[in-house]
Amino acid sequence: MSVDMRGLRDYRNAVEDNGRWADFEPRPDDIVICTPPKCGTTWTQTIVASLLWPAGDQPAAVGDLSIWIDARFSPAEDMHRRLRAQTHRRFLKTHTPADGIPWFDTARYLYVARDGRDAFMSMCNHQARMRQAVKDRLNAQVQDEPGVRPLPAWDGDVHGFFANWLAGFGHLEHVRGYWDRRHQPNLLLVHYNDLKADLGGQMQRIADFLGINVPQHRWSACVERCTFEAMQRDEARMGSFDQFDGGIRGFIFQGTNGRWKDILTAEELAAYDSAVRRELPAEAARWLESGSLTAG
Repeated sequence: MSVDMRGLRDYRNAVEDNGRWADFEPRPDDIVICTPPKCGTTWTQTIVASLLWPAGDQPAAVGDLSIWIDARFSPAEDMHRRLRAQTHRRFLKTHTPADGIPWFDTARYLYVARDGRDAFMSMCNHQARMRQAVKDRLNAQVQDEPGVRPLPAWDGDVHGFFANWLAGFGHLEHVRGYWDRRHQPNLLLVHYNDLKADLGGQMQRIADFLGINVPQHRWSACVERCTFEAMQRDEARMGSFDQFDGGIRGFIFQGTNGRWKDILTAEELAAYDSAVRRELPAEAARWLESGSLTAG
């Protein structure tokens, strides 16, 4: 079985290619974790793993259990072979916008968003810590692929990078695509701020959506495994992060919001606000900035 890719928009860059969905073989209970980059993807994968194995006995690292379907880190045929071999309830990861992925009525889709300015600051750390050898390998794979720009070396210019991020990373367009689908019964919108404000409550909300019943005596440990502190100290449970300087502590860095207030200029913040007004309806803009629990 293959996925009908007709009607899906093409999304390709040096790291990802949504054409890798073409040979995907769906199962009725699949979970698809959808996020813009640096918005809590690994956190959400960890949450789902903890819910699926509430006793803490997950059979492999989170990064191995939850496969990033679009990523070019391995050949597509190897990735699909790993997916077919999984016997547990599968939970995939994708950064592809809503108009570039297949939608299956029997699957469950989790969309996690974060204020764009916070996502940008996290992306700066991501760019700074991603090893150049990894970038070189990814760039070599796409050097002859038309329309795909290579990953640039990080030069530390946050302000130059912000202009490129705002113009070319598509964060707000990504949010708009999933926001427009928010009434679909098999899509749940989650906000990074809400996870920080009430991790247990949001995990219960996710569990209910996925139809997972965690025994009460397991709940406290289930939630504790998903704190930033627990994720940072247990690299064996999380997976290999050797593509980044500092390993897991370099990748799962601070997880804090608002760092942009001391970095971005008034002009840059005005440009961001203008882009938000242009791309998002008012309700979506409020949600993206604050999340549901902290909205005033």
